[in-house]
Amino acid sequence: MNHNVLTKPAAVQFWESPKFAGVGVLLLVFLCGAAAGAVAMNLGHESLHPHPFWDNSAKTEYLKSVTKRLDLTSDQASQMASILDDFAKYYQTVLSDGKARIFNILNEEQKRKFEQMLKERPR
Repeated sequence: MNHNVLTKPAAVQFWESPKFAGVGVLLLVFLCGAAAGAVAMNLGHESLHPHPFWDNSAKTEYLKSVTKRLDLTSDQASQMASILDDFAKYYQTVLSDGKARIFNILNEEQKRKFEQMLKERPR
């Protein structure tokens, strides 16, 4: 029986080492966090970027909210509605003019691709 205290223990494979286990756990936590973040952004992104107040579907709700939060009188609310309508018209004009100017510099294939990009963009 040889009980030599100075003998080396058997070599441990890298994947069996404590360092590898620690790195593996950190990598797993990181990947789980990335996946959870991706799912959360996909499911909740719309709530982070609500429709702007110049969008017809949101304008009425925005006006109600502003009227209540600022305690506007009916005359002020009416004026605010008019201002928002003017801004919406201005914004739509800027968008359509910008789109027309972009179309002027594109060839037919680029125009087709640009139209597709506009259809695919999130609203």
